[in-house]
Amino acid sequence: MSVINIQEKFDLFSDQWSPKRIGTLNGQQILLAKIQGEFVFHKHDNEDELFMVMKGQLKLELRDKTVTVNPGEFYVVPKGIEHKPIAEEETHLLLFEPLSTKHTGDVMADITVENYESI
Repeated sequence: MSVINIQEKFDLFSDQWSPKRIGTLNGQQILLAKIQGEFVFHKHDNEDELFMVMKGQLKLELRDKTVTVNPGEFYVVPKGIEHKPIAEEETHLLLFEPLSTKHTGDVMADITVENYESI
């Protein structure tokens, strides 16, 4: 294993809503994603999902409230909770989730990614 520079990894891709794997740790994957616009409401029945904002601002719409996450902050969506990520401007995220986590959880959509690309 070598030192990973997160900004250098972000510089390697421009596509949005398509997380890239930059590492694994104890059955977890470390992902980077660039997002803008709205995702779909979905949930993960068996996994919590951590969203850490590196740049921009993330709004996580839940069924009962909206959570705003700013650079340097993170929020954990508990398993089973429906959520919809929204980014008004391009936002860069660092995500931690189990290797088994599906991109859009229990929903299949045009934006669903089956296998994350490693960069």
